[in-house]
Amino acid sequence: MCGFIGFIDNDGLNHPEKTLKTMLDQISHRGPDDEGIWTDKLHGLYLGFRRLSIIDLSQEGHQPMISRSGRYILCFNGEI
Repeated sequence: MCGFIGFIDNDGLNHPEKTLKTMLDQISHRGPDDEGIWTDKLHGLYLGFRRLSIIDLSQEGHQPMISRSGRYILCFNGEI
């Protein structure tokens, strides 16, 4: 079972990356096989993902997924 987290930093946290890492560490049991983060510091957006690889062990399942254009970011639990 995978796990994902995210938050919007409207309050100007001192160390939002540290907060993101702490949150990911708290759900490490949900996905011990892979970890990914994506941040947009300008807008205060932070996403994280922990992955449990059962079927697809390739890098194709690494998340958050970023579109080729870089415009879209996706973090989800499922398949496309």
